Amino acid sequence: MTDNILVQISTGAEKSTITKGGVLFTGPRITLSLPSAPVSYLYSGWQSWSLTAWVNTDRPIRRMLPPNQRPRVADPEYVNELRPNGSWYGAVELPAGQMLFLGALGLESHVMLDGPSLAGWYETGNGEWFAASGDETEFMKRYAELLGERLGGGHIKASPRVWLSWYSLNSEIHEPQLLKILSDLGPIDSAEGLPFDIFQIDDGWQVGIGDWEPNSKFPAGMDGLAGRIKETGRKAGLWLAPLLVVPSSRVYREHRDWLLHDGKGKLVPAGFNWGEPLHALDTTHPAALDWLAALMKRIRGWGYDYAKLDFLYGGALPGKRYNELPRETAYRNGLRVMREALGDAYLLTCGTPILPSIGLCDGIRVGPDVAGTFSTHLFDDLLENFATPGARNALRTTLNRLWLRSLVETDPDVVYFSSCANDLTPEQKSVLHDLAQICNFKGSSDIPTWLTRSERSALRGFLESKPEVRRTGRTVYQIDDRQRDFGPHIGMPAVPSTLNNLLGGVVGGLATIPALLKLFDQLGKYSLKKTLKRNPV
Repeated sequence: MTDNILVQISTGAEKSTITKGGVLFTGPRITLSLPSAPVSYLYSGWQSWSLTAWVNTDRPIRRMLPPNQRPRVADPEYVNELRPNGSWYGAVELPAGQMLFLGALGLESHVMLDGPSLAGWYETGNGEWFAASGDETEFMKRYAELLGERLGGGHIKASPRVWLSWYSLNSEIHEPQLLKILSDLGPIDSAEGLPFDIFQIDDGWQVGIGDWEPNSKFPAGMDGLAGRIKETGRKAGLWLAPLLVVPSSRVYREHRDWLLHDGKGKLVPAGFNWGEPLHALDTTHPAALDWLAALMKRIRGWGYDYAKLDFLYGGALPGKRYNELPRETAYRNGLRVMREALGDAYLLTCGTPILPSIGLCDGIRVGPDVAGTFSTHLFDDLLENFATPGARNALRTTLNRLWLRSLVETDPDVVYFSSCANDLTPEQKSVLHDLAQICNFKGSSDIPTWLTRSERSALRGFLESKPEVRRTGRTVYQIDDRQRDFGPHIGMPAVPSTLNNLLGGVVGGLATIPALLKLFDQLGKYSLKKTLKRNPV
């Protein structure tokens, strides 16, 4: 399919221009007529955890999670759409293997397979589009180039090697425990030390979501802990979810006017976590922006040179804002304020809308959280939640977002070497290791005392390795002298049976009950405490 044919099969374009690798269109809505029915569609998920993958067009994607959880899965504006669709871009594969791509070069845009057409539109106003056909690697590379010209780049720094507390300890962290782990990692430049560049303190240090001060488990303060981390030759990292607040927070009680509302004046729901409903800051409110800037400067003042900002989708949810900016533009406005306040700190965004973050951060988590399990019947078959933590979900979406590497560092999440407290097979761990090598972004949450001598040695070798990597197929990579095909590990589960559909509806209904969600959270904490008692740090 030539560029001239692409121009001929498009409708709605106010302007078209032949460009390197394809065609540039301008218009509020573009439609590309397809020569035949496609066999698969490239879903483009809205935020870090949202499904991004090639899926057969006869395989429906449902959203069984209840409304109070959907912002953590997909863009709430389109979550009920059953036709194949995605944020900013989409592609189809035709029966003969030919591919056709349509991608927006601006924010607040969406693409959908609409019958015999690939259609894209902007939620407000006009915008630019890039359309191409042919090799997926080539048109995604060109798309990245065009996005870089419009959204910026240049924030890519040396790839970090990060130890973080979450996957082994969750929120059950405290100062003495983290100091013990830091000591057990050893000095970064010692023969026996594990060469992590960053020691990241994850969720559990704060008073609450919205109240970003150290709780009683950190008596020396966050500045004191940052100093101890730096004594080992590492940089100090800190996790925050700065765009979320919960009803128990001081910000919620004292500044509800800072929060995102709907057209009727009600607070916009941003999910449910930490035993409470979540709400989001309005990133156009001047006082909220001042608060965010002051928060970022405070953590820099404490000595943290690496910031992981999580659950950022809250800033781009649909709602009524103080200033009526488009929603993704409003989020980008807030992210820019935080970026500037952080100065030269490394900024990793997570749970973030992808395109609005380009050019303002150093790294993006490009998939769901991994976990000590590969997949689960509950989320795969009953709820069809492909954004939930799990190794297969993380592999699938991350692999389909590696085209972003020319714009930003791609964080695939952690790897596991310890055989303690996880159910992954050696092969499944190895697949995660290889994905991290491809991304050149290496993280782990393994507790040093949980590692056998051979596991510790393998982890050190992984951290020090710098293999030569080359893509040789859609899911195939050459890593030094061996080949890794991720294809067998990232397939979509079978279409659920009628019984599973019914069970999924029941389970999804139960997830609307806050008391049950709180109970589930408490059971998870109880199980973790038992694990830590059996396997002391």
